Amino acid sequence: MTSTSFGSPPARTILVIEDEAAIADAIAARLRSEGYAVEIAADGPAGVSRCTEIQPDAVVLDLMLPGLDGLEVCERIQANRAVPVLMLTARREESDRIKGLTIGADDYLTKPFSPPELVLRVAAILRRAKAGQQEAADVKQLGPLRIDTTAHRVTVDGREIDLTPTEFKLLLTLAERRGRVQA
Repeated sequence: MTSTSFGSPPARTILVIEDEAAIADAIAARLRSEGYAVEIAADGPAGVSRCTEIQPDAVVLDLMLPGLDGLEVCERIQANRAVPVLMLTARREESDRIKGLTIGADDYLTKPFSPPELVLRVAAILRRAKAGQQEAADVKQLGPLRIDTTAHRVTVDGREIDLTPTEFKLLLTLAERRGRVQA
C-alpha cells in the first residue's frame, strides 16, 4: 500500500518471510493497517530472492523455514546489504536468540506474539536503522581525515584537530567539493 496524497513519502516496505500462511497473512494485514507496504515469501530461498528484488526497509523473518533456515537467510540477505531484521520464531532458547542476534538480526520475538508488539518492534528497528543512516551521513571520511558534521569535530589518524567555526566550514566545503576547483 502506498500513500496517495500529494507529497507524502512512500510507505516503508516490509518483507515477511514466514512458511505458515495464516501467520504470514495475519502479520501482513496488521502491518498494512499501520501503513506499511508488505511482501510475503513462504520459504528461505524465496525470501532471499525477494529481498534482493524489492530491497525492503525491514524483514520479519521466521527462524524455522523450508529450503533454508532463518539463520542462513539472515546471513545471506545481510551479505548483500544491511537491512533491519526482526526474527520471529517458536524457539525460546537463549542460544537461538544469541545465534540470531550474532548473525545480524536486530531484534527477536517469540511465538505466540502480540501483533501490537510486533508492529512496535518493526517501528523500533526502522527507527534505529534510520538513526544509523543519519549518523553515517553526518560523518565524512577522506582517508585519515574524519569530519563529524554533527559534533563539529575533525580528526586525522584519530587525533583531534582544533578548528575555528570558519575553518571547520571551509574544510567541510572543500571536502564536499573534493576534486573541483573552488573560486
